[in-house]
Amino acid sequence: MDIGVFLPTGQAQWAPAGDPRELTGFARRAEELGFASLFVNDSLLTPRIEPLTMLAALAPVTERIGLGTGALLPVLRRPVQAAQTLASVDLLSGGRLTVAVGAGFPGRFGRPLHELSQVPWERRFARLDETVALWRALWSGATEFRGEFHDFAELPPATAPFRPGGPPLWLGGATPAALARTGRDYDGWLPYPPDPRAYATGLGAVREAAREAGRDPGAVTPALFVNVRIDRDAAAAREVMDAYALANYGLPLAEVERIQAVALGTPEEVAAVLDRYAAAGARHVVARLGAMDLAGQAEQLERLAALTLPGVR
Repeated sequence: MDIGVFLPTGQAQWAPAGDPRELTGFARRAEELGFASLFVNDSLLTPRIEPLTMLAALAPVTERIGLGTGALLPVLRRPVQAAQTLASVDLLSGGRLTVAVGAGFPGRFGRPLHELSQVPWERRFARLDETVALWRALWSGATEFRGEFHDFAELPPATAPFRPGGPPLWLGGATPAALARTGRDYDGWLPYPPDPRAYATGLGAVREAAREAGRDPGAVTPALFVNVRIDRDAAAAREVMDAYALANYGLPLAEVERIQAVALGTPEEVAAVLDRYAAAGARHVVARLGAMDLAGQAEQLERLAALTLPGVR
Protein backbone atom coordinates (compact mmCIF):
# COMPACT_ATOMS: atom_id res chain seq x y z
CA MET A 1 0.00 0.00 0.00
CA ASP A 2 1.31 3.44 -0.97
CA ILE A 3 1.33 6.13 1.73
CA GLY A 4 1.04 9.81 0.91
CA VAL A 5 0.51 12.93 3.01
CA PHE A 6 -1.33 16.21 2.69
CA LEU A 7 0.84 19.28 2.75
CA PRO A 8 -0.32 21.66 5.52
CA THR A 9 -1.16 24.50 3.15
CA GLY A 10 -3.91 26.01 5.32
CA GLN A 11 -2.99 28.98 7.49
CA ALA A 12 -4.64 27.28 10.48
CA GLN A 13 -1.90 24.62 10.27
CA TRP A 14 1.04 27.05 10.34
CA ALA A 15 0.44 28.70 13.74
CA PRO A 16 0.56 32.52 14.00
CA ALA A 17 4.32 32.71 13.57
CA GLY A 18 4.60 30.05 10.89
CA ASP A 19 6.23 30.67 7.53
CA PRO A 20 4.56 28.81 4.61
CA ARG A 21 7.82 28.96 2.68
CA GLU A 22 8.89 26.09 4.92
CA LEU A 23 6.42 23.86 3.06
CA THR A 24 8.98 23.15 0.36
CA GLY A 25 11.31 21.77 3.03
CA PHE A 26 8.45 19.63 4.38
CA ALA A 27 7.95 18.27 0.87
CA ARG A 28 11.62 17.45 0.38
CA ARG A 29 11.71 15.65 3.74
CA ALA A 30 8.64 13.59 2.78
CA GLU A 31 10.42 12.55 -0.40
CA GLU A 32 13.60 11.67 1.52
CA LEU A 33 11.59 9.47 3.88
CA GLY A 34 10.03 7.59 0.98
CA PHE A 35 6.42 8.75 0.97
CA ALA A 36 4.61 8.02 -2.29
CA SER A 37 2.80 11.32 -2.72
CA LEU A 38 2.18 14.87 -1.56
CA PHE A 39 -1.38 16.14 -1.88
CA VAL A 40 -2.89 19.62 -1.46
CA ASN A 41 -6.51 20.59 -0.89
CA ASP A 42 -8.62 23.41 -2.24
CA SER A 43 -10.94 26.07 -0.82
CA LEU A 44 -11.77 29.76 -0.93
CA LEU A 45 -13.31 29.81 2.55
CA THR A 46 -10.15 29.90 4.65
CA PRO A 47 -6.68 31.41 4.09
CA ARG A 48 -4.26 29.01 2.41
CA ILE A 49 -1.65 28.65 -0.29
CA GLU A 50 -3.56 28.09 -3.53
CA PRO A 51 -3.09 24.41 -4.44
CA LEU A 52 -1.86 24.64 -8.01
CA THR A 53 0.55 27.40 -7.01
CA MET A 54 1.88 25.09 -4.29
CA LEU A 55 2.31 22.17 -6.68
CA ALA A 56 4.12 24.38 -9.18
CA ALA A 57 6.52 25.37 -6.40
CA LEU A 58 7.07 21.71 -5.45
CA ALA A 59 7.72 20.44 -8.98
CA PRO A 60 11.32 21.76 -9.27
CA VAL A 61 12.36 21.03 -5.66
CA THR A 62 11.30 17.35 -5.68
CA GLU A 63 12.28 14.56 -8.06
CA ARG A 64 10.34 11.34 -7.47
CA ILE A 65 7.39 11.87 -5.14
CA GLY A 66 3.92 12.08 -6.69
CA LEU A 67 2.03 15.38 -6.55
CA GLY A 68 -1.74 15.48 -6.19
CA THR A 69 -4.87 17.46 -5.46
CA GLY A 70 -7.44 16.20 -2.98
CA ALA A 71 -9.79 17.39 -3.99
CA LEU A 72 -9.49 20.15 -6.56
CA LEU A 73 -12.76 22.02 -7.10
CA PRO A 74 -12.88 22.84 -10.83
CA VAL A 75 -15.80 25.19 -10.27
CA LEU A 76 -13.37 27.68 -8.71
CA ARG A 77 -11.49 28.12 -12.01
CA ARG A 78 -12.21 28.82 -15.65
CA PRO A 79 -11.96 25.41 -17.35
CA VAL A 80 -9.58 26.12 -20.23
CA GLN A 81 -7.20 28.08 -17.99
CA ALA A 82 -7.32 25.27 -15.41
CA ALA A 83 -6.45 22.69 -18.08
CA GLN A 84 -3.39 24.73 -19.04
CA THR A 85 -2.29 25.11 -15.41
CA LEU A 86 -2.66 21.40 -14.69
CA ALA A 87 -0.81 20.46 -17.87
CA SER A 88 1.96 22.88 -16.89
CA VAL A 89 2.36 21.29 -13.45
CA ASP A 90 2.41 17.82 -15.00
CA LEU A 91 5.00 18.97 -17.52
CA LEU A 92 7.22 20.70 -14.94
CA SER A 93 7.05 17.71 -12.58
CA GLY A 94 7.91 15.17 -15.27
CA GLY A 95 4.53 13.46 -15.18
CA ARG A 96 4.09 13.17 -11.41
CA LEU A 97 0.68 14.84 -11.11
CA THR A 98 -2.60 13.18 -10.06
CA VAL A 99 -5.75 15.30 -10.08
CA ALA A 100 -8.52 14.26 -7.69
CA VAL A 101 -11.61 16.42 -8.18
CA GLY A 102 -14.88 17.10 -6.39
CA ALA A 103 -18.07 19.09 -6.85
CA GLY A 104 -18.48 20.51 -3.33
CA PHE A 105 -20.84 19.56 -0.52
CA PRO A 106 -24.27 20.84 0.51
CA GLY A 107 -24.29 23.46 3.22
CA ARG A 108 -21.67 25.99 4.23
CA PHE A 109 -18.72 24.08 2.74
CA GLY A 110 -20.19 23.95 -0.76
CA ARG A 111 -22.72 26.54 -1.84
CA PRO A 112 -20.61 29.58 -0.84
CA LEU A 113 -17.83 28.37 -3.14
CA HIS A 114 -20.22 28.38 -6.08
CA GLU A 115 -21.49 31.81 -5.13
CA LEU A 116 -17.94 33.19 -4.94
CA SER A 117 -17.22 31.66 -8.35
CA GLN A 118 -20.53 32.92 -9.81
CA VAL A 119 -21.41 29.42 -10.99
CA PRO A 120 -24.84 27.83 -10.33
CA TRP A 121 -25.01 25.18 -7.62
CA GLU A 122 -27.58 23.19 -9.59
CA ARG A 123 -26.29 20.35 -11.80
CA ARG A 124 -22.82 20.66 -10.29
CA PHE A 125 -21.99 16.98 -10.88
CA ALA A 126 -22.81 17.15 -14.57
CA ARG A 127 -20.76 20.34 -14.83
CA LEU A 128 -17.82 18.64 -13.10
CA ASP A 129 -17.86 15.63 -15.42
CA GLU A 130 -18.10 17.82 -18.48
CA THR A 131 -15.20 19.97 -17.28
CA VAL A 132 -13.08 16.83 -16.88
CA ALA A 133 -14.07 15.75 -20.39
CA LEU A 134 -13.03 19.18 -21.71
CA TRP A 135 -9.65 18.89 -19.98
CA ARG A 136 -9.04 15.48 -21.52
CA ALA A 137 -10.03 16.78 -24.93
CA LEU A 138 -7.65 19.73 -24.64
CA TRP A 139 -4.80 17.51 -23.44
CA SER A 140 -5.40 15.20 -26.42
CA GLY A 141 -5.20 18.02 -28.96
CA ALA A 142 -8.90 18.71 -29.63
CA THR A 143 -9.66 21.81 -31.68
CA GLU A 144 -13.32 22.07 -30.64
CA PHE A 145 -15.56 20.94 -27.79
CA ARG A 146 -19.35 20.76 -27.79
CA GLY A 147 -21.05 20.35 -24.42
CA GLU A 148 -23.96 21.55 -22.36
CA PHE A 149 -21.91 23.85 -20.12
CA HIS A 150 -18.79 24.37 -22.22
CA ASP A 151 -19.19 24.95 -25.94
CA PHE A 152 -16.18 25.94 -28.03
CA ALA A 153 -16.35 25.95 -31.82
CA GLU A 154 -12.62 26.61 -31.90
CA LEU A 155 -9.94 25.81 -29.33
CA PRO A 156 -6.37 27.09 -29.59
CA PRO A 157 -3.41 24.71 -29.27
CA ALA A 158 -3.20 23.69 -25.63
CA THR A 159 -0.18 23.16 -23.41
CA ALA A 160 0.68 19.48 -23.74
CA PRO A 161 1.08 17.63 -20.42
CA PHE A 162 4.06 15.37 -19.83
CA ARG A 163 1.97 12.23 -20.28
CA PRO A 164 -0.10 11.69 -23.42
CA GLY A 165 -3.73 12.36 -22.55
CA GLY A 166 -2.83 14.12 -19.31
CA PRO A 167 -2.55 13.21 -15.64
CA PRO A 168 -4.79 10.60 -13.96
CA LEU A 169 -8.13 12.01 -12.81
CA TRP A 170 -9.64 10.68 -9.58
CA LEU A 171 -13.06 11.42 -8.09
CA GLY A 172 -13.83 12.08 -4.45
CA GLY A 173 -17.28 11.02 -3.29
CA ALA A 174 -19.17 8.00 -2.01
CA THR A 175 -22.80 8.48 -3.03
CA PRO A 176 -24.23 5.80 -5.33
CA ALA A 177 -24.07 8.26 -8.24
CA ALA A 178 -20.45 9.16 -7.47
CA LEU A 179 -19.47 5.49 -7.29
CA ALA A 180 -21.06 4.83 -10.68
CA ARG A 181 -19.36 7.85 -12.24
CA THR A 182 -15.99 6.85 -10.78
CA GLY A 183 -16.14 3.39 -12.28
CA ARG A 184 -17.35 4.69 -15.62
CA ASP A 185 -15.20 7.77 -16.18
CA TYR A 186 -12.36 8.22 -13.69
CA ASP A 187 -8.91 6.77 -13.07
CA GLY A 188 -9.13 6.60 -9.28
CA TRP A 189 -11.36 6.96 -6.22
CA LEU A 190 -10.46 9.17 -3.22
CA PRO A 191 -13.21 9.00 -0.55
CA TYR A 192 -12.96 9.27 3.25
CA PRO A 193 -15.68 7.00 4.72
CA PRO A 194 -15.39 6.62 8.51
CA ASP A 195 -16.15 2.88 8.35
CA PRO A 196 -13.83 0.48 6.47
CA ARG A 197 -16.84 -1.70 5.69
CA ALA A 198 -18.41 1.21 3.82
CA TYR A 199 -15.15 1.59 1.92
CA ALA A 200 -15.22 -2.06 0.85
CA THR A 201 -18.85 -1.76 -0.27
CA GLY A 202 -18.15 1.43 -2.20
CA LEU A 203 -15.11 -0.04 -3.90
CA GLY A 204 -17.17 -3.02 -4.98
CA ALA A 205 -19.70 -0.66 -6.56
CA VAL A 206 -16.91 1.27 -8.35
CA ARG A 207 -15.50 -1.91 -9.80
CA GLU A 208 -18.90 -3.17 -10.89
CA ALA A 209 -19.57 0.16 -12.65
CA ALA A 210 -16.20 -0.14 -14.39
CA ARG A 211 -17.07 -3.64 -15.63
CA GLU A 212 -20.45 -2.46 -16.89
CA ALA A 213 -18.71 0.32 -18.82
CA GLY A 214 -16.35 -2.17 -20.44
CA ARG A 215 -13.35 -1.02 -18.41
CA ASP A 216 -10.81 -3.02 -16.42
CA PRO A 217 -11.88 -2.60 -12.75
CA GLY A 218 -8.23 -2.79 -11.78
CA ALA A 219 -7.54 0.38 -13.74
CA VAL A 220 -9.32 2.47 -11.06
CA THR A 221 -6.89 3.27 -8.23
CA PRO A 222 -8.54 2.69 -4.82
CA ALA A 223 -7.29 5.53 -2.62
CA LEU A 224 -8.30 6.88 0.80
CA PHE A 225 -8.22 10.28 2.52
CA VAL A 226 -7.68 9.79 6.28
CA ASN A 227 -6.98 12.11 9.21
CA VAL A 228 -4.04 10.84 11.30
CA ARG A 229 -2.61 11.77 14.69
CA ILE A 230 0.03 9.57 16.35
CA ASP A 231 0.55 10.30 20.05
CA ARG A 232 1.36 8.72 23.40
CA ASP A 233 -2.26 7.61 23.86
CA ALA A 234 -5.71 8.07 22.35
CA ALA A 235 -6.71 10.81 24.79
CA ALA A 236 -3.73 13.00 23.91
CA ALA A 237 -4.34 12.43 20.20
CA ARG A 238 -8.03 13.31 20.50
CA GLU A 239 -7.24 16.56 22.29
CA VAL A 240 -5.02 17.80 19.46
CA MET A 241 -7.32 16.49 16.72
CA ASP A 242 -10.28 18.24 18.32
CA ALA A 243 -8.42 21.57 18.25
CA TYR A 244 -7.37 20.81 14.67
CA ALA A 245 -10.95 20.10 13.58
CA LEU A 246 -12.22 23.29 15.19
CA ALA A 247 -9.48 25.38 13.54
CA ASN A 248 -9.97 23.89 10.08
CA TYR A 249 -13.72 23.22 9.95
CA GLY A 250 -15.26 25.04 12.86
CA LEU A 251 -16.53 21.62 13.98
CA PRO A 252 -15.52 19.41 16.91
CA LEU A 253 -13.79 16.11 16.22
CA ALA A 254 -16.90 14.21 17.32
CA GLU A 255 -18.74 15.63 14.30
CA VAL A 256 -15.86 15.32 11.84
CA GLU A 257 -15.25 11.65 12.59
CA ARG A 258 -18.88 10.85 11.76
CA ILE A 259 -18.21 11.79 8.15
CA GLN A 260 -14.43 11.40 7.69
CA ALA A 261 -11.96 8.59 8.25
CA VAL A 262 -9.88 9.20 11.39
CA ALA A 263 -6.94 7.18 12.77
CA LEU A 264 -5.56 8.42 16.07
CA GLY A 265 -3.79 7.20 19.18
CA THR A 266 -0.66 5.15 19.68
CA PRO A 267 1.27 3.82 16.69
CA GLU A 268 -0.38 0.45 17.23
CA GLU A 269 -3.87 1.98 17.28
CA VAL A 270 -3.25 3.99 14.12
CA ALA A 271 -1.76 0.97 12.37
CA ALA A 272 -4.82 -1.10 13.25
CA VAL A 273 -7.13 1.44 11.59
CA LEU A 274 -4.98 1.64 8.45
CA ASP A 275 -4.81 -2.15 8.29
CA ARG A 276 -8.61 -2.35 8.28
CA TYR A 277 -8.79 0.00 5.28
CA ALA A 278 -6.07 -1.98 3.53
CA ALA A 279 -8.12 -5.14 4.08
CA ALA A 280 -11.11 -3.28 2.61
CA GLY A 281 -9.11 -2.65 -0.57
CA ALA A 282 -7.40 0.74 -0.15
CA ARG A 283 -4.10 0.85 -2.02
CA HIS A 284 -3.08 4.52 -1.82
CA VAL A 285 -3.66 6.19 1.54
CA VAL A 286 -3.25 9.97 1.77
CA ALA A 287 -2.95 11.09 5.40
CA ARG A 288 -3.83 14.53 6.65
CA LEU A 289 -1.66 15.04 9.72
CA GLY A 290 -3.25 16.44 12.86
CA ALA A 291 -0.97 19.18 14.21
CA MET A 292 -1.44 22.89 14.88
CA ASP A 293 1.90 24.25 13.65
CA LEU A 294 4.57 23.39 11.11
CA ALA A 295 6.91 21.91 13.73
CA GLY A 296 4.13 19.60 14.88
CA GLN A 297 3.35 18.68 11.28
CA ALA A 298 7.00 17.77 10.72
CA GLU A 299 7.00 15.63 13.86
CA GLN A 300 3.87 13.78 12.74
CA LEU A 301 5.48 13.20 9.34
CA GLU A 302 8.40 11.43 11.02
CA ARG A 303 6.09 9.35 13.22
CA LEU A 304 3.95 8.27 10.27
CA ALA A 305 7.06 7.35 8.30
CA ALA A 306 8.36 5.24 11.18
CA LEU A 307 5.00 3.47 11.37
CA THR A 308 4.23 2.86 7.70
CA LEU A 309 7.37 3.02 5.54
CA PRO A 310 9.51 -0.15 5.62
CA GLY A 311 12.71 1.72 4.76
CA VAL A 312 12.25 4.02 7.77
CA ARG A 313 11.19 1.28 10.18
